[in-house]
Amino acid sequence: MSHRGKEFQSIIDQAEADLRALLSIPSNYKVLFLQGGASTQFSAIPLNLAPEGATTDYIITGSWSKKAASEAKKYSTVNIAATGDNASIPAPSSWKLTPNAAYVHYCDNETIQGVEFKSAPDVGDAVLIADMSSNFCSKPVDVSKYGLIYAGAQKNIGPAGVTIVIIREDLLGKARPSTPVMLDFKTHADEGSLYNTPPCWSIYMCGLVFDKMKRDGGIDAVYAQNERKANVLYDTIAASNGFYASPVDPAVRSLMNVPFTIPSSADLEKTFISEAAKRGMVQLKGHRSVGGMRASIYNSMPEEGITKLAAFMKEFQSNNS
Repeated sequence: MSHRGKEFQSIIDQAEADLRALLSIPSNYKVLFLQGGASTQFSAIPLNLAPEGATTDYIITGSWSKKAASEAKKYSTVNIAATGDNASIPAPSSWKLTPNAAYVHYCDNETIQGVEFKSAPDVGDAVLIADMSSNFCSKPVDVSKYGLIYAGAQKNIGPAGVTIVIIREDLLGKARPSTPVMLDFKTHADEGSLYNTPPCWSIYMCGLVFDKMKRDGGIDAVYAQNERKANVLYDTIAASNGFYASPVDPAVRSLMNVPFTIPSSADLEKTFISEAAKRGMVQLKGHRSVGGMRASIYNSMPEEGITKLAAFMKEFQSNNS
């Protein structure tokens, strides 16, 4: 069907309406359905919000925030206001923010490191920007605390191909003259995300997910389920008497990505991953930069899957202690 037709218009309108309801998005924010993945926003954000010569503040807590800052250096003077140790988040009171910075950027959940912010950091009057690609719609969020939120859909709300940007209206129309038309947020805001053919099928699927989330109790119900799932794994690790270990500060452990290790043996980790795969539990190998194992347990992972993994972890420990 044509993206200009009334049929698709009703699809994208309903998807936006349901997302607004789920996250209680204020009326002075635009919701954009874009393409190019969240990585494209690493460039679009400074091009839209940082004038020539401006300073931008970045908080580095893992691989994705580091990549975002690296890209922003092409378009602004980047101040690394704080750097974590891949297992914790520096206290916001210790951040060395730049007075009058164009914005403060951080990644709400680092998939590789398993580090997650539990609430919006307080940055005063600065424009706060969050990459929520890996925990979007996994928990309640006070959108009014942000100037811009962006997220690839593929972790929690739909297939790869659509990226959602939620932007406060007063931040539109400030792109540099050299900004490509497709990277100018105002281009898409003015055209209701229909400037060119959007990823129609991915948007349709996201709309179905939003509708299901509403019928299942909304964001609060999703959040409660995600807490239950993560706690099963973290409790299994804690009860293993050191056989398994979590490298992340308990205060900032992710509900989406649970990295863990077997401290006594890297070879046992390889065996664990291999035997888990034989039982249909795949993609448990940790990222090469951190090693170990990592269970990614996004919204659509059922609680039964977590129970199965926890049972296997206990069995594996019993057989290899």
